[in-house]
Amino acid sequence: MKHLEICKSSVELNLWDFQMAGEPIINQTRKLKDLKGIFQDLEAFNQMDPEQLAYTVQSWLPVADGTPGGLFFGASTIYPGKVGNEYFMTKGHFHSQSDRAEFYWGVQGKGMLVLMDRNRNTWAEDVCPGSLHYIGGEIAHRLANTGNEKLIVGACWPSDAGHDYEEIAVNGFSARLMEIEGIPKLI
Repeated sequence: MKHLEICKSSVELNLWDFQMAGEPIINQTRKLKDLKGIFQDLEAFNQMDPEQLAYTVQSWLPVADGTPGGLFFGASTIYPGKVGNEYFMTKGHFHSQSDRAEFYWGVQGKGMLVLMDRNRNTWAEDVCPGSLHYIGGEIAHRLANTGNEKLIVGACWPSDAGHDYEEIAVNGFSARLMEIEGIPKLI
């Protein structure tokens, strides 16, 4: 940037579907085969198409990963579906810098933000268009789509937070979000 120059942002956000365009946007996809081990009903999981899209994530990292004082921005789109009675969901994670917080907000669809503290207490918050969620430090989090359309959720987190997926991959959450008699319940 030059002194007194007026520039256009390198990234644009479509407020209708929350898709980002521009450089440098990171696009990730997660298919069922990438989520092996997180669903309880292994028989139902093994009967499903491993190439079925479960969710996508778009991220804008305007500073280097690990930079103190910066912010990252992103959006997750979780597709509707279930493995047995368990809703399609994200892998879930703690932050590597475990005291870092994050904001989520509902854009489209309906779902649940499943949260777990270090004592393995688990609870969930309804996610819907306009809902705003503060995820404090030391809290693991994952999204689940409980509706019949895409669940789109925006996010903003510190650039030095990092992601610790390993702890959840090994130990899981202490409760599962299941559909019981047509209603989402933590069990």
